[in-house]
Amino acid sequence: MQIINAAEHEQSSKKNENPAQHHSSMGCDHEKEKKFSTNMPPEVPEVTVNGVLIEETSVLEEMQHHPAESKREAMVKTVEALIVGELLKQKAVELGLIESTVTSNSIEEAAGLKKLIQQEVIVPRATEKECLRFFEQNQSKFMTSPLIELRHILLAAAPDNINERHNLKEVADQLIAQLTETPSAFNDLVTRHSACPSKETQGSLGQISKGQTVPEFEKHIFAANEGLVSYPIESRYGFHITMIDRKIEGKALPYDYVKEKVADYLNDKVERKATAQYIQTLISEADIKGFVFNVESSPLIQ
Repeated sequence: MQIINAAEHEQSSKKNENPAQHHSSMGCDHEKEKKFSTNMPPEVPEVTVNGVLIEETSVLEEMQHHPAESKREAMVKTVEALIVGELLKQKAVELGLIESTVTSNSIEEAAGLKKLIQQEVIVPRATEKECLRFFEQNQSKFMTSPLIELRHILLAAAPDNINERHNLKEVADQLIAQLTETPSAFNDLVTRHSACPSKETQGSLGQISKGQTVPEFEKHIFAANEGLVSYPIESRYGFHITMIDRKIEGKALPYDYVKEKVADYLNDKVERKATAQYIQTLISEADIKGFVFNVESSPLIQ
């Protein structure tokens, strides 16, 4: 897909511009400006789907919903999405599920496309045997969250204050060495050093389950054993001297408790795969010009 860089075109035009002409053009009326703008090359090459043009304005408006590392990549994703949408709409019109004049992105169009998928895509449902097998092979996914009771001393530093962090790392190492020798000194050190409001409760954070604290702190405390963590844990807030008072491991959930979630997961997975195969069929049968659809790598067809 070739995408014209409008900025490069503008720069090359300015190189060939006569200063005198530029001065005289200051007084051009709106009609001349309009005439000049229509001569500018389009940012999006012409793409048609079974003879229906994908409007450039539609691509540029839709791009905000397809973020990417480059403008070209965002444009490719956008055109892919618009092509798929157009193919589904055309099929829905053909089957009499929506009118050809239906407004794009309207409630009526969405309802018609939903009916199309329900009518055209055959989705087998997961059996009880398949659900049970999936549960047995993935029991680690069906556990209660482990719990940790802990206390900490926070030596606070801004994320971008490198010098302060370097100094506090040395302080943290010294405090850990002191606590290794005298664990009973924890309460005193909390009062003297911690910048966390938890210092009012001897540094206690209570019981913590996964997802309740920042990831860079969480991954260390749940991997640690009970007792003093032998190294300072660095987070966006600074350094933590951490004492794990109690760990309660997660418990396996019974199949009857999660079987509906297992069935929903498997059915959704099959439905997405079947829908992708249906879209792939529409693409292979369509007359698409101006765009090469890479079916294998497109996230829309995964």
